[in-house]
Amino acid sequence: AEQAGEKEPCVLLGQQLGELGRFAYAALCGVSLAWLFPENEQSSFRTEFIEGFVKWLDLPDTVLPAMTAFAGGLGGEGTESFTEILLKDPILEENPAVITQDLLSFSLRDGYYDARARVLICHISLLLRIPLEELEVLEESLLESLKEQKEEESETTEVSRKKKERRKKLKRYLLIGLATVGGGTVIGLTGGLAAPLVAAGAATIIGSAGAAALGSTAGIAVMASLFGAAGAGLTGYKMKKRVGAIEEFEFLPLTEGKQLHITIAITGWLCAGKYGSFTAPWSSMLQSSEQYCLAWESKYLMELGNALDSLLNGFVNMMAQEALKFTVLSGIVTALTWPASLLTVASVIDNPWGVCLHRSAEVGKHLAHIMLSRQQGKRPVTLIGFSLGARVIYFCLQEMAQEKDSQGIIEDVILLGAPVEGEAKHWKALTKVVSGRIINGYCRGDWLLSFVYRTSSVQLNVAGLQPVDLDDRRMVNMDLSSVVS
Repeated sequence: AEQAGEKEPCVLLGQQLGELGRFAYAALCGVSLAWLFPENEQSSFRTEFIEGFVKWLDLPDTVLPAMTAFAGGLGGEGTESFTEILLKDPILEENPAVITQDLLSFSLRDGYYDARARVLICHISLLLRIPLEELEVLEESLLESLKEQKEEESETTEVSRKKKERRKKLKRYLLIGLATVGGGTVIGLTGGLAAPLVAAGAATIIGSAGAAALGSTAGIAVMASLFGAAGAGLTGYKMKKRVGAIEEFEFLPLTEGKQLHITIAITGWLCAGKYGSFTAPWSSMLQSSEQYCLAWESKYLMELGNALDSLLNGFVNMMAQEALKFTVLSGIVTALTWPASLLTVASVIDNPWGVCLHRSAEVGKHLAHIMLSRQQGKRPVTLIGFSLGARVIYFCLQEMAQEKDSQGIIEDVILLGAPVEGEAKHWKALTKVVSGRIINGYCRGDWLLSFVYRTSSVQLNVAGLQPVDLDDRRMVNMDLSSVVS
């Protein structure tokens, strides 16, 4: 602010803590970074974050070596002590969400909301027993403030702004109003080849104090960086020409408005009736307030869906169901144990399934390059998909892992009934790309997934049928057998 020749608009929230509180705050962030992102390739992120944060809190330079050591993996046993010290600071007595507010301000200061920063904010909030719904409210409040500033800038002030930007480097300060949140969010999920039931519950905003202003210049700069210069986001993307074998690739908005983090849902197959559109399975999804659905290769997904319908409705008679009960569901799954009545109609599914397996991998690779090009702006992205949609995500992450600058884009991924390799060694690369969690929703008794995948893997080592045994805090396996019929 001094470099800009302007008066600082406010004292940053974190700087209002006592010296002991600020030390504990920085230390807690340091040890959390080391636990969340211990890999060597994450060391530069940890170091840059903690160095900037020490300055943000106006701590003396003499504490920097200690904070760097915390971020490097030392002092993790002090997490509970640092948490207790921080919660005893008078500033946090009435509302500890001040910390969530301050971390969000710091993370957005340069107009880049790194997915790793958001994961850290969620982690610190949980340690301080702050409901994660408050982060959602703070993000919405900040965004509304930035929008208002952008709309208010007149033509005259725009000229003035551009002149200022040429001769001065501004520091940006955020002060976000607090809000109270009631209610909660519950997401119910099913897996396998069944379309997911993503429903139940809603977060209710009881009140919001609104956001205090960023300077107009900084507000517009942050908006342009977060959402991209064009501001169109994913809906502005059109596949200008055919990419390889891909014939259809388009993002459809599921909700209106903008948010500081987004969700992209990917449907696994289409069929006549209720699930005849890409958006139908996601009508009640409560994951971010800015959601998109990827429309891809509808002709082939519809052909697959119709084949599945034919198998289920026309060919699987009562005798076959009884046979399955004693063969597939008993865990003795080999080509020899499948009922003859199923094997005789296998060609109905095998061809469209094989085509869609190939195309889903190609679509995933193309999605990776869309994410890497920041078409979505500089915001965290959560990906969720079922069946072949989960396969799209898997290959998207595999492709991203091979590219530079792939970190800090993807926050969480949710894969339901994923028809992909289930061995842990194939999933290790994904941890480089995903900042938050990799949720593998599987169902051991999903006989239909077993059947269509039977020729691809003799041992049926498929992620959608079993947990992925990967020793990493990101990997979360969820057995959905009780909710999948």
